[in-house]
Amino acid sequence: MSEKNKAQNSIPASKVQRASRFMQTGVKVGANYVKHYAKKLVDPNTDREELHQDNARDIYDALSELKGSALKVAQMMSMDKNMLPTAYSDKFRMAQYSAPPLSYPLVVKTFRKHFDKSPTDIFDSFTTEAVNAASIGQVHKAEKDGKTLAVKVQYPGVAESVSADLKMVKPFAVKIAGLNEKEVDLYMEEVESMLLDETRYDLELKRSISLTQACAHIPNIRFPKYYPEYSSTKILTMDWLEGTHLDKFLQTNPSQEIRNKVGQALWDFYDFQIHELREVHADPHPGNFIMGADGVLGIIDFGCVKVLPEDFYQQYFVLMDPTLREDRQKMLETFYTLRFIHPDDSDEDKQLLEDTFKQMIQLLGRPFHKDSFDFGQDEYFEEIFAFGEKSSRIKPLKEAKKPRGVKHGLYLNRTYFGLYSILNQLKANICTKSAYFSEKA
Repeated sequence: MSEKNKAQNSIPASKVQRASRFMQTGVKVGANYVKHYAKKLVDPNTDREELHQDNARDIYDALSELKGSALKVAQMMSMDKNMLPTAYSDKFRMAQYSAPPLSYPLVVKTFRKHFDKSPTDIFDSFTTEAVNAASIGQVHKAEKDGKTLAVKVQYPGVAESVSADLKMVKPFAVKIAGLNEKEVDLYMEEVESMLLDETRYDLELKRSISLTQACAHIPNIRFPKYYPEYSSTKILTMDWLEGTHLDKFLQTNPSQEIRNKVGQALWDFYDFQIHELREVHADPHPGNFIMGADGVLGIIDFGCVKVLPEDFYQQYFVLMDPTLREDRQKMLETFYTLRFIHPDDSDEDKQLLEDTFKQMIQLLGRPFHKDSFDFGQDEYFEEIFAFGEKSSRIKPLKEAKKPRGVKHGLYLNRTYFGLYSILNQLKANICTKSAYFSEKA
């Protein structure tokens, strides 16, 4: 195990300990700014890249030590290439695969608390080092009765620290990502609720079994079997899925046929969940997908599941209807219902916001408007990033005194962004006929 991923023997658990670690990081970030401005006095052409790299390192080091919700937020932010400077997104992306793991004695302690046994009392073999470590828990490989298993163990104190951590991480999110503070307040409530659900491995077990059974008919997808007898509120045991994550899969230079096969399975999986089940695996980062050389897609981690209220679902997907642009009244009603525009906005702001959100839905809805779509078109994603950059400077969005949007949109938007991003990396050309439009036909 590399030095940078050296196992931790403890995690700051109390509010005082965690607040102290955040404060230390704040001091370091402040010192980085002082250093940057001192250099800028000497050389006015000094850019902010070194500042971003120093801050990204110091913040990630703190978050990876604290783990839990703070590190999860960093992971979420790293998925949006428009949200953070490159230095941050590159560093925070490590939370998807390779956060520093917890030491084995703490893993044993968790097992004894929940099963009154050590891992080796339960399994025929159990790796003392984690094979994967992320924000909320880490995975160990085990053997039992000839079966190879993945055993996910939650970090101590994660559930208890969610609320306090989010309050402390908020200033970093506002400062670094340039987010609107009012919108952060709205969305932090949704993030807190979802993160608390993620810390309940008993709920994840229930959802994993339910959703994998419901999606079992989708072609070219495989799911692990789950084992309630070896699971608890903080431990979750499932089959080990062989294969590779996206980065290593792409290094094998798979054929376009295989790329399309994986991409189609991914699209079909999400389309079915959203439009038939009204609940969705809302954590589509590459660490949760395991690709086989044959193009069959393994899907894990149903801890983050967003249930879509019916009224929100109907309003949201009206925006994907290409005929909406021909019905301005209906479009405006939807914008008001989803709180993209507020009644007390000035007439000038209303027009600017109408134009902006109209452009947004036409751009992001483009794959839905065709029978097939080539996600390998880099120019399409460059268009999306350019739009994001432009909209971030629009005054009624940047300086809004009220949040834009509704909380239910946060995780659904995140899901589609993650889906589009993976399909782009696959360069997948797939059928994008959606069950939503089949229902409307």
